[in-house]
Amino acid sequence: MLVKIILVFLLVMVAIGMVGNLVTGGRLGRSLRRSILPKAATCPKCGRHLIGRSGCDCGKKAG
Repeated sequence: MLVKIILVFLLVMVAIGMVGNLVTGGRLGRSLRRSILPKAATCPKCGRHLIGRSGCDCGKKAG
Protein backbone atom coordinates (compact mmCIF):
# COMPACT_ATOMS: atom_id res chain seq x y z
CA MET A 1 0.00 0.00 0.00
CA LEU A 2 2.80 2.40 0.88
CA VAL A 3 4.55 1.67 -2.42
CA LYS A 4 1.38 2.57 -4.32
CA ILE A 5 1.08 5.87 -2.48
CA ILE A 6 4.71 6.74 -3.24
CA LEU A 7 4.29 5.86 -6.93
CA VAL A 8 1.13 7.95 -7.23
CA PHE A 9 2.88 10.88 -5.54
CA LEU A 10 5.83 10.64 -7.91
CA LEU A 11 3.56 10.40 -10.95
CA VAL A 12 1.63 13.48 -9.82
CA MET A 13 4.89 15.38 -9.35
CA VAL A 14 6.05 14.40 -12.86
CA ALA A 15 2.71 15.53 -14.29
CA ILE A 16 2.96 18.89 -12.50
CA GLY A 17 6.49 19.36 -13.86
CA MET A 18 5.40 18.55 -17.41
CA VAL A 19 2.49 21.00 -17.23
CA GLY A 20 4.84 23.67 -15.88
CA ASN A 21 7.25 23.13 -18.76
CA LEU A 22 4.42 23.36 -21.27
CA VAL A 23 3.08 26.59 -19.78
CA THR A 24 6.42 28.39 -19.48
CA GLY A 25 8.21 26.73 -22.36
CA GLY A 26 11.01 25.58 -20.04
CA ARG A 27 12.63 29.02 -20.23
CA LEU A 28 11.43 30.55 -16.97
CA GLY A 29 14.22 29.14 -14.78
CA ARG A 30 17.08 30.25 -17.02
CA SER A 31 15.75 33.77 -17.54
CA LEU A 32 15.12 34.27 -13.82
CA ARG A 33 18.64 33.16 -12.92
CA ARG A 34 20.16 35.67 -15.32
CA SER A 35 18.08 38.59 -14.12
CA ILE A 36 18.24 38.00 -10.35
CA LEU A 37 21.86 37.02 -9.76
CA PRO A 38 24.45 39.80 -10.18
CA LYS A 39 27.68 39.19 -12.07
CA ALA A 40 30.54 38.07 -9.82
CA ALA A 41 33.14 40.71 -9.00
CA THR A 42 36.58 40.09 -10.46
CA CYS A 43 39.98 41.72 -9.99
CA PRO A 44 40.76 44.18 -12.80
CA LYS A 45 44.46 43.21 -12.76
CA CYS A 46 44.50 39.40 -12.65
CA GLY A 47 40.85 38.47 -13.28
CA ARG A 48 40.37 36.30 -10.18
CA HIS A 49 37.02 36.35 -8.38
CA LEU A 50 36.90 38.66 -5.36
CA ILE A 51 35.61 37.23 -2.09
CA GLY A 52 34.76 39.67 0.66
CA ARG A 53 35.85 43.31 0.83
CA SER A 54 39.59 42.95 1.36
CA GLY A 55 40.46 42.97 -2.32
CA CYS A 56 42.77 40.75 -4.31
CA ASP A 57 46.13 39.33 -3.23
CA CYS A 58 47.81 40.25 -6.52
CA GLY A 59 48.29 43.86 -5.41
CA LYS A 60 49.69 43.01 -1.99
CA LYS A 61 53.40 42.55 -1.41
CA ALA A 62 54.53 39.08 -0.36
CA GLY A 63 56.30 38.60 2.92
